[in-house]
Amino acid sequence: MSVEDELLELVRDIAAKEVVPRAVSYEQEGRFPREVFTLLGEAGLLGLPYPEEHGGGGLPYSTYLRVVEELAKAWLAVGLGVSVHTLSCFPTFAYGDLSRLPEMIGGSLLGAYCLSEPQSGSDAAALTTRAAADSGGYVVDGVKAWTTHGGVADFYTLMARTPAGVSCFHVPAGLEGLSFGPAERKMGLRSSPTAQVRFDSVRLAHDALIGAEGQGMRIALAALDGGRLGIAACAVGVAQAAFDAAAGYARERKQFGSRIVDHQGLAFILADMATAIAAARALYRDAAALRDAGRPYGTRAAMAKLFATDTCMRVTTDAVQVLGGYGYVEDFPVERYMREAKVLQIVEGTNQIQRLVIGRAIAKADPM
Repeated sequence: MSVEDELLELVRDIAAKEVVPRAVSYEQEGRFPREVFTLLGEAGLLGLPYPEEHGGGGLPYSTYLRVVEELAKAWLAVGLGVSVHTLSCFPTFAYGDLSRLPEMIGGSLLGAYCLSEPQSGSDAAALTTRAAADSGGYVVDGVKAWTTHGGVADFYTLMARTPAGVSCFHVPAGLEGLSFGPAERKMGLRSSPTAQVRFDSVRLAHDALIGAEGQGMRIALAALDGGRLGIAACAVGVAQAAFDAAAGYARERKQFGSRIVDHQGLAFILADMATAIAAARALYRDAAALRDAGRPYGTRAAMAKLFATDTCMRVTTDAVQVLGGYGYVEDFPVERYMREAKVLQIVEGTNQIQRLVIGRAIAKADPM
């Protein structure tokens, strides 16, 4: 058995024993499963794609994404949370002070990523949160919106405007002037808190700056390329969970004297679902292979995010249809999968933005 196979066996075991049993009740209560992330950290699953010398797992990104898919299949709030944490650590790994990284990925801390603002979503470069330099470091004022783990994270990777342009900062939780809005009341992902992060004259030391002043948008976009693959893996996980539920139901449910899976009309729906999931998985893994090889992968990541999340929305909708009335009630999980699927078409850049990224690459004849 390979290292990857052993890792996935461990993840599936944790998912079956610790993740799946919590999902339904925690989602109903809007309860954040911090203890699950603590467990994942203790198992070494919060730093998988980062080098071993910095406390990570030293594994290929493609392997890390398979773990994210398995966790999202069990419960999207957990798979997405791992993806967001990994995204939040990337700027420090690629541009920042590496001495800080072991603590960030060691398992006891959880990160959040602050880019979007109430009036600056897809147009991220229009952000207005400011970091004013003074003799002691920086003073930050502004509001960030739609922050996953807002209010529960241990550190925030912040994009703020400085005189040189957008810059990136590491912000530990608990600083004076750092506060949070109430968690958004979302359609799905209720266990994953999404909240505004408010900076009211928050003082940061000089070494909070990640990279150079004015380098923030480059850092943000580089981080998002990897983050989009995390969302693609999450989408495949949710889609697979929905398909498994629908196919299992179709093999058991009888109508007109036979199993409904034996009716061609329904079997064709399931066939299309299975094919689309396989294609989405292959696309995100292909993009990850480019990343692991050190080759440009941003356009392929946009394709993977676009295709996988559109597939997830379609598959979860079809899963509800396969179950009929049972698919529309909370007694069966597919209604939750359908609600969760929608947000994946929005986060880490809407799918319209992904099409814009792909279209620009086509216009420039960039490698796909």
